[in-house]
Amino acid sequence: MSLSDLAAVLWRQRELLERLTYRLECEQLLLAGGRTRWLASATAEVEALLDELQVTEIHRAATNQVVTRELGLPPEATLEDVAAAASPPWTDVLLDHRNALLSSSAELAMMAEASRSMTAAGLAAVETTLSSLGGRVGTTSQGYDARGRVDIIAGEGRAFVDRAL
Repeated sequence: MSLSDLAAVLWRQRELLERLTYRLECEQLLLAGGRTRWLASATAEVEALLDELQVTEIHRAATNQVVTRELGLPPEATLEDVAAAASPPWTDVLLDHRNALLSSSAELAMMAEASRSMTAAGLAAVETTLSSLGGRVGTTSQGYDARGRVDIIAGEGRAFVDRAL
């Protein structure tokens, strides 16, 4: 393996992060628009991308370990360390990858926080609506279990499904 192999894996990682950013933005638009019909599909696509990223990260770590050995660096050397030890033009290529990955990570962190906020707001709206209908509120674990039992659920209030029907 060589620096070109590492650069190829880093390109793949960048492409996947870009697709993840797109998918998360689509998911946010669905949440913001109240379009929950496609939310499960969007979430499944995000999870599939995360699985693919996990495999790519393992490949990147293995490739990086071989490259660090070739360059005489310790196995835990960072991409910045590898770039510093590499000769031009690889120094610039690897530093560009590093900067792009850092930028993508920061953008994804902001998107994840926004998604958490939107999801929490949606949950609060649902709980408020259920409360106004006289339903149980207080925790997200309230509801029926797989057998339709409510006796394991703490709290008072009307149940929304009458099993006597």
